[in-house]
Amino acid sequence: MATSIRSRLGELSPDQRVGLAERLRQNAQRRSSAWFVKHADDERPVRLFCFPYAGSGASVFHTWPALLPDYVQLCALQLPGRETRLTENPYRQLRALVSDLGDEIIPLLDRPFAFFGHSMGALVAFELARQLGDHDVLQPSRLFLSAFRAPQLPNPNIKIFHLPDEVLKTVLAKEGMPRGLLDSDEVMAALLPALRADLEVCDTYKYAPQAPLSIPISMYGGLQDVRVGRADLAAWGDETSASFDLTMLPGPHLFLQSAQEQLVASIARKLGPPADRPRATAISSLHE
Repeated sequence: MATSIRSRLGELSPDQRVGLAERLRQNAQRRSSAWFVKHADDERPVRLFCFPYAGSGASVFHTWPALLPDYVQLCALQLPGRETRLTENPYRQLRALVSDLGDEIIPLLDRPFAFFGHSMGALVAFELARQLGDHDVLQPSRLFLSAFRAPQLPNPNIKIFHLPDEVLKTVLAKEGMPRGLLDSDEVMAALLPALRADLEVCDTYKYAPQAPLSIPISMYGGLQDVRVGRADLAAWGDETSASFDLTMLPGPHLFLQSAQEQLVASIARKLGPPADRPRATAISSLHE
């Protein structure tokens, strides 16, 4: 597939390539409007794609742009079933989610980029990077992952997506969800359907052994996280043949809120300034 696409691109004249690149950019703007909330303009030379935790949406990252370097454009994933996509049905299986997400993100990979994912978002980012590699598509410069056990490890926790509402709220309180949200019937009525679907995505995930990724992984964990410990996080080192580092930050499972400035500062340091290289032309679909 990838060879076929490259051979077709090679047959285009320079003017045709310029025209194709422009159409792809326009297509990216149209297609990404639902799936990604983009902060700042498209002229920034580096993109950081952020994947939120279960039950949440792109708004989780709304304060991050002010903490990131001015050469980084943050693109926050907005999955169906929440916030601006509240009326759409959420995904319940990771395979379908990643397959569709791959097609949506491809047009945006026209410059250096990295992935950050927290909890469920870490799993989505990891499997998306795998899928891109399987199709010989550009890879992120680094995976920034947090608060999810290494995917090859068995899940020691009980499945929670089917728990009664009050029990589920107790679990969420221990993981750091603000009490004000948990006590709001209106908020929880809007949140729980997507949350249960997301938890089902995680609880039914089946790891498939594969060669390690060839990109660096930076892992983060919460020192007070009762579900994911240091050993669970350290095992992510087996999923890359490149460098791996682990940073523990103060806070429970949702430490990306309580330790936000430390987390974003660390990501910015490791992301570094953009390399002096031309932008790539993204392929328009994984399935061409």
